[in-house]
Amino acid sequence: MTILPLRLEDVGYAASGERLVEGITVELAAGPRTVILGPNGAGKSLLLRLCHGLIRPTAGRIGWQLGEGPALRRRQAMVFQRPVMLRRSAAGNIGFALKLRGLPRRDRRARIGEVLARTGLASLAHQPARVLSGGEQQRLALARAWALEPEVLFLDEPTASLDPAATRLVEELVESIHRSGTKIVMTTHDLGQARRLADQILFLNHGRLVEAGPAEAFFAGPATAEAAAFLKGELTW
Repeated sequence: MTILPLRLEDVGYAASGERLVEGITVELAAGPRTVILGPNGAGKSLLLRLCHGLIRPTAGRIGWQLGEGPALRRRQAMVFQRPVMLRRSAAGNIGFALKLRGLPRRDRRARIGEVLARTGLASLAHQPARVLSGGEQQRLALARAWALEPEVLFLDEPTASLDPAATRLVEELVESIHRSGTKIVMTTHDLGQARRLADQILFLNHGRLVEAGPAEAFFAGPATAEAAAFLKGELTW
């Protein structure tokens, strides 16, 4: 049984007396790729971390269909803008993640080889992960997450520091992970990328969810003045 949908009910988060996210109610269902948009400081990355469970809301409730517990955390994964690479080879990074997940040693090698091949990294299997290029490291981080076969993959600005060629490869990989059946929830500051990858848009501003709906409708005719200004590059914090 799937852990989705993920439901947020009047979710808020405050720190040092400042409300950073407030009153967010939305449901994330299996299937559509969800892209979170908004100006800098809107709360995009914070919302992603709340969904993933890295931090807990100070108001409201976040709940998976199957409730809570460690088992649910094992069915989701997250990749950050600057992923942490272990002092191991590319294959070793994936193998360590699989070991932590409890996959038997006899099954790890096959899974590592499969994921490296599917992500175009097979030739780099024995290269130290920390000497790979930024784009290769990001693809390895995605491969490491994909190896765990998550039902939901959270991506925080996965191509923010990459050149166009590396960005294209990462986007192709994200599309492949989506086609494999994994729910994608990601943040991006790149409107072109959002148009290419999103099925559903969540638009945030000042920590509030301003719009939520199909990506095609959002880009064709945003329902709010804030979203329209953002698409025109006129919205500032």
